[in-house]
Amino acid sequence: MALRTLLPMTTDEPGFFDDFAAADLDIGVWVPHYLPMWSSRAASAATYRVAGSELRLTIPPDQGLWCAGDHEEPLRVSGIASGVFSGPVGSTKGQQPFRDGLLVREFQPTQWGWIPKFGRIDVRARMVIDSRSMASVWMVGLEDAPERSGEICLFEVFGDALGLDDRGRPTVAVGAGIHPFRDRALVDEFGTTRRAIDIAEFHTYSARWDPGRVAFFVDDALIRTVHQAPDYPMQMMIAVFDFPAKAGASGAPAVVPELVIDWVKGS
Repeated sequence: MALRTLLPMTTDEPGFFDDFAAADLDIGVWVPHYLPMWSSRAASAATYRVAGSELRLTIPPDQGLWCAGDHEEPLRVSGIASGVFSGPVGSTKGQQPFRDGLLVREFQPTQWGWIPKFGRIDVRARMVIDSRSMASVWMVGLEDAPERSGEICLFEVFGDALGLDDRGRPTVAVGAGIHPFRDRALVDEFGTTRRAIDIAEFHTYSARWDPGRVAFFVDDALIRTVHQAPDYPMQMMIAVFDFPAKAGASGAPAVVPELVIDWVKGS
């Protein structure tokens, strides 16, 4: 049985732990689809496996495009979220629209699995990506109102940001910070920090989210602090992406993109 504790749903108590030790994903918490309101449940389903107390998200070569013909850049993605909702078909009400005027294609019943407001959020993860893929974990406002749409990105790692230091050790540029989207109380404050880590091994990526301030960490080392913060509940998004048309990419990717999550904790 998974060592998961979900406190009664209160927006100021983020206490949560999932080590993915059960036989499958806890669908009472996690939605195994990437923004299905703009596509469909069938076309946005994640390719994933829960085994060995790990969640393994992958993008096999035969996985189709997400929002084919609508999303401007061809995109394949496997992702899960700790919440979902939308307005009716034909409305503009939904989470993280990728362009103005985007319309809901498939109604999504409201599901709030874990939606904290403030606290520390930790994710232990490893990944396998190449020059045309990336992996990320982020918190996003529920967007039950358009202005409740800000994002706290714990990490965003592109495969073309991998490198070596002067000793030949692996390094990577880790992106973290705030994106406002439609929240006019926020400004874009996002950047990368190069760390001497091997992303193929597990590392802990964290955000300490307080009123008016968010601090970001990798393996408990502070990498960035922003002096602003969303002031509403947020849900977690976990995903790995492949960009088939990315410059220099042709045919099948050199690797099967994979994001492996050991555990997620809110405290």
